[in-house]
Amino acid sequence: MAWRDRFPGHIFSTRGWGLLGAGAIFLLAAQIMGRRDLLALAVLLLILPLLSLAGTRVLKPRFRVYREFSPSPVETSARATVRLAVARSGPGAGHAIMEEHLPARFGESPVFHFPARTAAGGTSRYEYHLRSTKRGQFRIGPVTAEFSDPFGLSVHRHAIDDGDLLTVTPAAVELPATGLAGARGHDGVTATRVRANPSDDDVMTREYRHGDPMRRVHWAATARHGALMVRQEESVTTPEATIILDQRLSAYPHGVLGHGGFSAAGRSHSGHPGGGDGSSHELLTCDAFEWAVTAAMSIGAHLADRNYSLRFLDSAGAPAFRQSPSAPDPEAEEYTGASGLQSIAESLAAIQLSGPHHTHLHRNRAHGPRPQPSDIPGQEAARTGEPSGSVPQAFGDALLDKLSAHRLRGPILAVLGSLTPAEARALSPAAAFGANAFALLVTDQSDDSGEVSGALEALRLGGWRAVAVSARTSLPDAWAAFDQTDPAMAGAADVRRGAGGRP
Repeated sequence: MAWRDRFPGHIFSTRGWGLLGAGAIFLLAAQIMGRRDLLALAVLLLILPLLSLAGTRVLKPRFRVYREFSPSPVETSARATVRLAVARSGPGAGHAIMEEHLPARFGESPVFHFPARTAAGGTSRYEYHLRSTKRGQFRIGPVTAEFSDPFGLSVHRHAIDDGDLLTVTPAAVELPATGLAGARGHDGVTATRVRANPSDDDVMTREYRHGDPMRRVHWAATARHGALMVRQEESVTTPEATIILDQRLSAYPHGVLGHGGFSAAGRSHSGHPGGGDGSSHELLTCDAFEWAVTAAMSIGAHLADRNYSLRFLDSAGAPAFRQSPSAPDPEAEEYTGASGLQSIAESLAAIQLSGPHHTHLHRNRAHGPRPQPSDIPGQEAARTGEPSGSVPQAFGDALLDKLSAHRLRGPILAVLGSLTPAEARALSPAAAFGANAFALLVTDQSDDSGEVSGALEALRLGGWRAVAVSARTSLPDAWAAFDQTDPAMAGAADVRRGAGGRP
């Protein structure tokens, strides 16, 4: 009935409110009629619900909750299985209705009864599935239990655990095989020869060691040295690749100014990453930056499959994942093997834009009113057009020094936002430190100004192969475009309008 909805259901049950109402009526009747028996009945009816309420608050049952994600972490658009195990950790009996709280993006929260029909050993087990099309870290839980006293008069609901973080990593897009990585030997390694002496025989031989096969004995060198000598095999070194990921908020102004805006892959009201509930602590991201993150993940997976060791840097030369709350090791720069690729994926899960927002870059755009930095969630107000002194210089000496320390050990790949010609000229000399240098500029698809052309031209003059893309560009097409550009001739390309769907 409609009148029941006017009473809070989390304090007393319908039966409890009925007893309280009956107690009030009998109390009034006892006053009017002067009957002590009615007064005693009224007191009993009023005290019973109150005692039940106190009992459920003081003697509330305790539970242990175990939560497991499979797989963990999970890629975007892939299904994750959540397994729950709930058991009592103290005395108590009776049934409870439990609910697993989920961020709004996952849909309706599952509700289940405790104990389960198939409970074994006092532990009830439950299972449900989740899927997210957005990367991030999301708080799954807590489990809230709603239980009542043995008489069913009062109801109490409370959280029985703190929840756990589900990490959703960006899924890598398969890239076509190209010649971008340079020459490689067997299994993707690069052969190197150490020539320490002028004699070819000496270079190619060494003293025999226990376990060396006799077929490798070099008899001519053995006769000359008077000791058993074996052929020195070519040494191999693992090729390296450096990936620069531009995370500056100022490099993605078109995301702020109305091209998809900032998405809520962020934090909950409790401060935990991944609430996605529209709170004021959301991850700063936009369509263009999401494209850049997917590109960084895909390029990393493409090169890791070819036995490359990877280094990830930001535009200032610092570790690229230093500001990512999901990074297993925020200060790490180098990653190798399958474990390294997994660490990269986890680090990219919650990475976001940072730094001041320079609205002067695109003042003439007709996308509506220009937002102030203080209007952007999660960012402190900064003076328009004036970089803060605490922000490291982008494409400065620190980045060039990092690249110089690994000179010519492999390709350099830069995934960048919108660059001014001045920023492109600052980055241009970095191409000399890589065996090859490739740059993806994620710009606004409607930007027809000469700024993009000027940036591409500046990078081309420094030896970069540069491609301009938009958030709608097909990543495989952008990757294949590098093979179609000659660094000595064309050097720069614009594939923003020849794109398919988003990666």
